[in-house]
Amino acid sequence: MKKQIVVFTDLDGTLLDDGYSFHDAMPALELLEGRCIPLVLCTSKTRSEIELCRRDLNNKEMFISENGGGIYIPKKFKIKNLKSKIKIKEEENYFVIKLGADYSALRKALEEIRFAGFAVKGFGDMSAREVAALTGLKVSDAELAKERDFDEPFIFKGNKEQRERLKKEIQQKGYYTTEGELLHIMGESDKGRAVTLVKDLYAQHYGTIVTVALGDSPNDVEMLKNVDYPIVVRKKDGSYNRNIISEVPGCIKADGIGPAGWNGAVKKLLETLLL
Repeated sequence: MKKQIVVFTDLDGTLLDDGYSFHDAMPALELLEGRCIPLVLCTSKTRSEIELCRRDLNNKEMFISENGGGIYIPKKFKIKNLKSKIKIKEEENYFVIKLGADYSALRKALEEIRFAGFAVKGFGDMSAREVAALTGLKVSDAELAKERDFDEPFIFKGNKEQRERLKKEIQQKGYYTTEGELLHIMGESDKGRAVTLVKDLYAQHYGTIVTVALGDSPNDVEMLKNVDYPIVVRKKDGSYNRNIISEVPGCIKADGIGPAGWNGAVKKLLETLLL
């Protein structure tokens, strides 16, 4: 029986380089498109940011926003019963599955944490220009990064011991932290849980599937754990993230950095899978 391949990918530092370009990954992207292989964006970015990226990529697949907080399903997909009982909300262009916490609750928790003496500052405390200066985004793109629903990126000034105390403080409030380019406060959602649900949806659509995922940061660990072929992409200093290496045994190591590494790893794996 032929198996449909589905590829999940992180964006920053993986499919996108420091200048937010996917140019070096174009050969592999064209291969995916030519073979009608779905590419599912699974990132800490907001819905608005992902929609902009999807337009540039001509991507019409499902996508996962804000570290697994939301799953957006274009209405071309017919949804049957999910394995887990999850409520699906219908919007103008999508069916939406909300897994993350309410953004307003996360903002309140971060304010309380700051009042308790921790030096934290979230995107909601910053102007678009400040977010742009912090991330390297254009100001117009930074405005999209501030349109958050399920997850709040923040910066923290403190030593290692203070960081551990901060994480405990966040847990005591019923929330969690994860780390990509920045720290994030979030609810019980994660990329792994979202990927599992999306896999179920694609299996309903195609039948038997085989899954691939690419990431470079600690917040990608759960995504990589939940696919058949996990790939870790080198960071800009040439290293692999230690959390991924230790927590995802057997992961495939991409040879290159960022989108160049993404390109090489996808092409090499597809040569094997498509035989």
